[in-house]
Amino acid sequence: MTSSSASHSSPVLATAARAREAAALLAPLPRTDRDGALLAIADALVARTDEIVAANAEDTAKARAVGTSESLVDRLTLTPERIAAIADDVRHVVTLPDPVGEVVRGSTLPNGLDLRQIRVPLGVVGIIYEARPNVTVDAAALCLKSGNAVLLRGSSSAYASNTALVMVLRDAVAGAGLPADVVQLVPGEGRDAVRELMRARGLVDVLIPRGGASLIRTVVEESTVPVIETGTGNCHVYVDEAADIDMALSILVNSKAQRPSVCNAAETVLVHAGIADAFLPRALEALTQAGVIVHGDAAWQQAGPGLVAPATDEDWATEYLSYDIAAVVVPDLDAAVAHIRRWTSGHTEAIVTGSQAAARRFTQLVDSTTVAVNASTRFTDGGQFGFGAEIGISTQKLHARGPMGLPELTSTKYIVTGDGHTR
Repeated sequence: MTSSSASHSSPVLATAARAREAAALLAPLPRTDRDGALLAIADALVARTDEIVAANAEDTAKARAVGTSESLVDRLTLTPERIAAIADDVRHVVTLPDPVGEVVRGSTLPNGLDLRQIRVPLGVVGIIYEARPNVTVDAAALCLKSGNAVLLRGSSSAYASNTALVMVLRDAVAGAGLPADVVQLVPGEGRDAVRELMRARGLVDVLIPRGGASLIRTVVEESTVPVIETGTGNCHVYVDEAADIDMALSILVNSKAQRPSVCNAAETVLVHAGIADAFLPRALEALTQAGVIVHGDAAWQQAGPGLVAPATDEDWATEYLSYDIAAVVVPDLDAAVAHIRRWTSGHTEAIVTGSQAAARRFTQLVDSTTVAVNASTRFTDGGQFGFGAEIGISTQKLHARGPMGLPELTSTKYIVTGDGHTR
């Protein structure tokens, strides 16, 4: 332990202090050094697959012993094939443009001063996340690529897996000549360790929670460290009176059922009253065939007797993450917008319409990170947006909003260059 970190008696604070020192050493290094470390990580993951799989078996055995559902056990499981895919993802991060040092804007001022605003690493990034151990590698790779040290705090259910993965990452980073402490696992399995991390202001520059609504709310409400809120996804699809019905059905089913357990899946469909008689019967048929249960208002219940569960305010507020969808008929576009603004989590909303005026008004009035016109909500994703990778999807408005790629893991600073200038 270094002298500066020794002054922090808590293991969590000592870990954060080491990360801060490592971040200062990492920040000025060229891209080639960071990319070399990432390639070493990818190779090490493959070379030490057996070690990682053995640790992961401990976690999956414990999960089954306490009655965890097989779907969650599957999310927790690491196989040689999945580890190889994770390694390939790391190699892909190497190919992405380096945001560090990018000139955001620059000019020569009237007095002759040269002014440049450039991207710089955030510093020490804490990631608090649930379940999937692949996030351990993804987050570390993106932070390293953008010049940041990372503190990883996964769920207790993946503790053995994360411990093994971080050991592999640290060895690979050190072998490539970088400080091993740019990647660290937050010590401790209890909640006290998380609380300490959330209060390590001055040592940790930003926290990014990734997980369910409860986790995100806890971090946002209790942290003194700045938080980038990666939000839950209570996403909406609005079918306008001017919509093409076949297009609307395709977009609705894709938004809801293509992968219902993710944050960009649709949770509510709103239908203009002028198209409801034609659209509702076909929508019920399509959703039912896709295995979706509809929780609808009186109009939807009348359109599908026995097929539709009565909807309540709880349904409008719910991020189901399952084969369920809330459904309502609205008198006009403005009523749809009012419903969305009341219940949305600010993630993604879609309109299906053939009217440019309706599309323009919807995009102007809806205040979410992403507004889709005649496209599925499922496109809100860093990979789909062409960013190459993402650390999460931010639903806040400060610094980063929407899918967060590498640039969103940087801040900026101004470089002012003069020639003896005084004010």
